[in-house]
Amino acid sequence: MEYHAGKYDVIVVGGGHAGSEAALAAARMGCETILVTLNLDTIAHMPCNPSLGGPAKGHLVREIDALGGQMGIVADETSLQARMLNTGKGPAVHALRIQSDKKAYQNRMREVLLAQPRLQISQGCVEKLLIRQGAISGVVTQTGARLEAGCVILTGGTFLRGRIIIGDAMYAGGPNGQLPVMALSQALKDSGVELGRFKTGTPPRLHRRSVNFDQFTMQPGDPQSRHFSFLPTASQFWRDDVTRQVPCWLGYTTAQTHEIIRNNLHRAPLYSGKIEGIGPRYCPSIEDKVVRFAERDAHQVFLEPEGWESEELYAAGLSTSMPEDVQGEILRSIPGLEKVKMLRPGYAIEYDYVKPYQLSLSLEVRNIPGLFTAGQLNGTSGYEEAAAQGLLAGINAALKVQRQEPFVVKRSEGYLGVLMDDLVTKGIQEPYRLLTSRAEYRLILRQDNADLRLTEKGRALGLVSDDRYARFCRKKEDLAQIRAIWKATHIAPQRLDVQEALAKANSSSLRASLRVEDMMRRPEITLAVMEPLLPDLFAFDREVLEEAAIEVKYEGYIDKQMAEIERFLKLEARALQEMDYRLVKGLSTEGRQRLMEVQPLNLGQASRITGVTPADISVLLVYLEQRRRGGAYVS
Repeated sequence: MEYHAGKYDVIVVGGGHAGSEAALAAARMGCETILVTLNLDTIAHMPCNPSLGGPAKGHLVREIDALGGQMGIVADETSLQARMLNTGKGPAVHALRIQSDKKAYQNRMREVLLAQPRLQISQGCVEKLLIRQGAISGVVTQTGARLEAGCVILTGGTFLRGRIIIGDAMYAGGPNGQLPVMALSQALKDSGVELGRFKTGTPPRLHRRSVNFDQFTMQPGDPQSRHFSFLPTASQFWRDDVTRQVPCWLGYTTAQTHEIIRNNLHRAPLYSGKIEGIGPRYCPSIEDKVVRFAERDAHQVFLEPEGWESEELYAAGLSTSMPEDVQGEILRSIPGLEKVKMLRPGYAIEYDYVKPYQLSLSLEVRNIPGLFTAGQLNGTSGYEEAAAQGLLAGINAALKVQRQEPFVVKRSEGYLGVLMDDLVTKGIQEPYRLLTSRAEYRLILRQDNADLRLTEKGRALGLVSDDRYARFCRKKEDLAQIRAIWKATHIAPQRLDVQEALAKANSSSLRASLRVEDMMRRPEITLAVMEPLLPDLFAFDREVLEEAAIEVKYEGYIDKQMAEIERFLKLEARALQEMDYRLVKGLSTEGRQRLMEVQPLNLGQASRITGVTPADISVLLVYLEQRRRGGAYVS
């Protein structure tokens, strides 16, 4: 029997990365919030690799932090190793990656959630949605608890009708041996929400002491301290002593590995038809890699630690759903793993997801006011994409409760905006992964300036603390001061140390006095070259100096992208709300159908919808102009 279990402003269903950020955001914005999760012990669990960041994903974590989210802070506090990737490329694709302690990360996030005012945590399984007069009004759990609220955020991850697949063994289950959620899929379908079916997977876990590391190449962390958060946070493990970081290890598959896989493809669920869901293109299984890249002699295998005191190693690159006995053979064919002990087999998991074209850019289900969805439930892959959506859903649920306009990040303002616009506007055919190549303004959307782009917005929402905002203001002042000094300071050609430094950097010598700003524009001149020449400047924070140097070196390119953004914003200003596309003559059949599905807010968003052609946009431009003038529309 159902019983009344409480009334709240916001209910968050699911305690993963999306649910954690959603619950914290809603509560911090003043809403009475409850988080209902299957298991209190697995809040913010990392069922795959306990790492965060990398290209585009690292940008997301920094943006979450800049808005006042929690992921970056907890990642820093539980960091085992930190590395800046792509440093040999331009600053747009520089990306921090942190390997966290799996248990410590989830324990720390749970501590933060339990300590948050206005937030209650409850263990339970939601099975039913309550809808009154077409809008969400609450949920009911498996035990009959009826929770009422004006807004509900679903963050079901990969649990909805989850099915684990290991060779011929298939059974209902959630990730890492957890229970699946079976009834919520039907509740969504009954409410008119269209679902799809995806799959993802994970590799075996290995016993550290059974590995011969002599056959692997050590991959240490960076020699300098690295952090996601713009706030100062120290790792509780190595506390900025970078010599205590835990290394990862690089090895390779062999011809024997590939032969074992090819000989057992008839037992591979991926090829035998037992897997129905579509998997992520950018994280293929090892059997898929061997088939698709048959010309390759070897594939990389990274052994990555799961915790400071854990004996488990994550075998990145070996994601598989092959039978357990075949997984053992595959592992033993890799140099250094001849005597390995497999602690957990790899597996595939199939799950239901909400097709995201049904959502608005605020993550609200358009046909069910007050119902929001976030995370892998929306067809994305990755902890970072999940946390980003959770943060945005939590913000927008709180704003809806407070009867305020939704908060939407534009594509020109952040990877958060790219993520949301891609999901809602372009649709997905496979689990979505954010990439730097998806961002057309990526030189503007660098990880170093995430706070300059978003912290003022977070402050206006009530998510940015006084301490964070004070640090942000100081950084802006320091950047302005650095640029002013570089403009005003001239370096004389008579200085021998300057000419020697330029020669050492393979830069042309000075023949006349030159401003520091102009010298910094030379591609070969780095902060390391300038530091001994102008030591007083290096009293400023190193990260702020690096950001100033990027702004100077790439100023011309940045100005061009800003001009592109101006043109982009003009299209975004052409509103399309409440358009009946059946009345617009001249649209292609597919274009009309997709426009009616997505219901874009403006002409810019319409132009990015898959299936909408440039000719369709021209038709809409003519229609809007004639409607503005009040004349009859002629196709």
